[in-house]
Amino acid sequence: MECRVGVISGDGIGPEIVAEAKKVLDKVGEKYGHTFCYEEILMGGCSIDATGEPLTKEAVAQAKASDAVLMGSIGGDTRTSPWYKLPPEKRPEAGLLALRKELNLFANLRPAYLYEELKEACPLREDIIGDGFDMMIMRELTGGLYFGARKTEETDGVVTATDTLTYNENEIRRIAKRGFDIAAKRRKKVTSVDKANVLDSSRLWRKVVDEVAQDYPDVACEHMLVDNCAMQLVRDPKQFDVILTENMFGDILSDEASMVTGSIGMLASASLNDTKFGLYEPSGGSAPDIAGKGIANPIATILSAAMMLRYTFDLDAEADAVEQAVKQVLKDGYRTIDIMPQEADKRAAVTEVGTARMGDLICDRMN
Repeated sequence: MECRVGVISGDGIGPEIVAEAKKVLDKVGEKYGHTFCYEEILMGGCSIDATGEPLTKEAVAQAKASDAVLMGSIGGDTRTSPWYKLPPEKRPEAGLLALRKELNLFANLRPAYLYEELKEACPLREDIIGDGFDMMIMRELTGGLYFGARKTEETDGVVTATDTLTYNENEIRRIAKRGFDIAAKRRKKVTSVDKANVLDSSRLWRKVVDEVAQDYPDVACEHMLVDNCAMQLVRDPKQFDVILTENMFGDILSDEASMVTGSIGMLASASLNDTKFGLYEPSGGSAPDIAGKGIANPIATILSAAMMLRYTFDLDAEADAVEQAVKQVLKDGYRTIDIMPQEADKRAAVTEVGTARMGDLICDRMN
């Protein structure tokens, strides 16, 4: 199979971690007889530097011409980078929001899985962790507060900022269906998260989710307020299978879930539209403080590439091979700095490696 992959290396550690994901994809191609053709696409701060825009029309066209897009990270230090002295619509993150909208990437999948070998990196007590946890956070990605009308105005000397949270029933229904479809292939449980005790948009969300649930009699459905869900993620994370929620709540909860797994460097993600097309990226940021040091964890990006194999190209065996190789490297005791144990005796039992070495080891385990 020939696979056309648009590559947004981006800013900060992005180029480093994307290089390792491409290395693993090339190993998959070598082993299984596929060809991965890459086309570099500018987006984010590097695009601002080159073109003055965080996302150009040419970049959008390149992405649309690809089968899938693999992304590293965008943005920089919001305190010091000149990118954040620009108007909001000219900043790096505006490019990502625009690309999601242009490609209709309404469904964001973020798996949060605790590896047996990384239990010591989990900040939760052992009695809470138990046998570990495995959840999928399904976040609506192109609606809600991030895409609503907004304005800042001054009236009678008082500056007021307004952001509008809007959802219609069709937007809710399509993400709910995707969440129930995925739950049907997992442990058959959906936890729909909202703020229905306060927000009209959440009351509509709950109503539509209940309607969709009727079409999935084998999938259990429960509703949970977002503040309770945030608490339950640290109280008993293993109770969750698929968490279905709107854009802002999903943004916050998925980052919380990533830290419960031990490191945001372990959390992959996929953003899908109604076809096989997807944008695949790690959940972490650009980490400008460690960019260029060769210590960033590439595993989340590599696992995002595995999700691309599974969801865009229907290469389940190849995706399984990548995921198993990651597990084997961790089992063999290799760690990047972010997932190294804190205790001295446990640190002595594992080996710290850098970004490129981690990529090499995962490729080696695929042989």
